Formats: sequence, structure tokens, C-alpha cells
Amino acid sequence: MSEVSAADNANGQVTLLARNLSRNYGNKRAVRDVDLTLTRGEVRGLLGLNGAGKTTTMQMLTGNLAPTTGAITVCGIDMLDRPTQAKARIGYLPETPPLYKELKVDEYLHLAARLHRVPKARVAEAVATAKRRCGLTDTGGRMIGALSKGFQQRVGIAQAIVHAPDVVILDEPTVGLDPNQRREIRELIRELGRGHSVILSTHMLDEVEMVCDSVQIIAQGSVVFSDSIAAMRQVRSGQRLRVGFRHAPPASALTTLPGVQSAETEPDGFLRVLHAEDRDPTDVIVRASVDHGWGLKHLSRDLTSLEDAFMELTRAEDSAPAAGATA
Repeated sequence: MSEVSAADNANGQVTLLARNLSRNYGNKRAVRDVDLTLTRGEVRGLLGLNGAGKTTTMQMLTGNLAPTTGAITVCGIDMLDRPTQAKARIGYLPETPPLYKELKVDEYLHLAARLHRVPKARVAEAVATAKRRCGLTDTGGRMIGALSKGFQQRVGIAQAIVHAPDVVILDEPTVGLDPNQRREIRELIRELGRGHSVILSTHMLDEVEMVCDSVQIIAQGSVVFSDSIAAMRQVRSGQRLRVGFRHAPPASALTTLPGVQSAETEPDGFLRVLHAEDRDPTDVIVRASVDHGWGLKHLSRDLTSLEDAFMELTRAEDSAPAAGATA
């Protein structure tokens, strides 16, 4: 175990640790200096536009692609030094599930359990547990190819957890599903988060908001944000206020107040105020409302929507020349 991973695993809660991960293709760098720390019971969203570097990152985390530089440990086991032992702690569902559609569900999951080196005496129990957790209890005798896309995705997740891994990595698990199927898979992922650490790769903001505890945003192969969902919404909210008046003045009236940089009226009649970083105009707005009879009824920090925050975080990176980033 590396010194870094030993320190980070001191409390026994870190399940996956990556430091300075980079991947080059010739002279082009697809992923650069990615750090990631995943704790037990956490569902982490790996968010980015198509081509941002998400899949390349996940392939390195699962040991399917060697990093050009960097280190990965899984439950304290170095991925490069002891790859077999490290990979045994990971369950992986790629974007295209690795299904044998000519097999029955039970046949396939028994095969997956043996490939994951589940002891023969425990295979039946392991398969039954995975089926129960994935809502497949009544489908064991059915051909995988005859199942709906949603149920095939459940089978793919079942093969990823049949060996009870510490870390479950899911690459775009709801792509191509209808709304009801997406909801069911999201509920399943939340359930998985109670017993495993989960990384969910997606480009859908609503999915991250509904499923994940934290989010890591990748743009042009680099991490541009890594924190909680609440922190992501605060990206710009520190400099914005949402203000409501009973007798609302024109937005231009607020721009004359000290510290106010701009103001605009929203469709619901509230005003959104952007102020200088070092000048909070809250007191000034309150006094102006009293002096002019505007009737202040609401004043709060304006929380950024996830979409606004995402665009703000990725705008600078996406405007830079591409550096060979892949999906």
C-alpha cells in the first residue's frame, strides 16, 4: 500500500482512492491529474458532457485501462501491484451491459459468480441475494434476451454485485430506458448505496440530484468541481440575492444602490440581484425599501440551479482547445 493510501485509509472508511490519474493517447492527454476519494456508503456522481473523459476515468478505476501516471487503491490494495485482489473488491457495469442474451438469468448470474471467484458452496446464495436486491427474484428461469431493457439493466447490475464488492461502478446505467425504468434503476442505485460505495457516471443533471450524495465534474479531462450537491448549487449563489417587494420598483432602481452590479425582474415578479463579491447590499436594499415604500417581503440568497452551476463550472474548460478527451 502506498503511503498516501495508508494515511487516507486510516479510519477504515475509504474504499477507493485515486491520485493524479492521467491517461495519454500518443501526445494527446484524455484525462489529466484526476483525484478521487470514495467513502463507504457514498454515492458519487461522475458528471460531464459527452467526450469529457468520464468513461476513460472509469476504465482506469476498474483496472480495465492502465493509467499513464497516477495510483489507485481499493480498500487499501494497490491496483498496479495487486490487480487481481483489487479488482475483486469492485463491481462494474459498463455502458453496454456484458450480457449473454441466449442464457437464462440464473445461468448467467451463476457464471458471473464463478468468474468473480465466489466459492462454489456460496454461489447459489450469492445469486439469490443479487436477484433479490435487483428485483429479479421471479425472472431466474427467463431468457435474458426476452427481458425488457430495464430488466436487462437490472441483470447487468446484479452481475456487478453478485460477489458483494465494496465498490460498485456504473457507467450511464439509465441510458436508453423509459421514465418508469429510469426511476426504478435510480431507486435500486440508492439502495445499493446503503451497503456499498457507488460511482455513477452520467451526463444527466437530474439523475445526479436525485441519486447522489456528492458530485465530481469532469470537463476536457480535468476535474473542475468535487463536493456535495448542496455545494454545487452554491457556486454562484454567494453573489446573488432573490428579492421580492409588494410594490416592486423597476430593476434599474436597484442598480443605483451601492454594491449592486445588476438586477433583473423574473417572470414571477421577484428580482434577481448580482452584487460585488466584497459588498453585500442586503442592508442597503432593506433601507431603500423602507425609504421608498417598496414593501420588502422576501430577501434570500439565490441558490443556483444545478444546470446553471454546471454550465458555469464547465464553460471555461469547454472554451479551451480540446486535448484529445474521450467519452
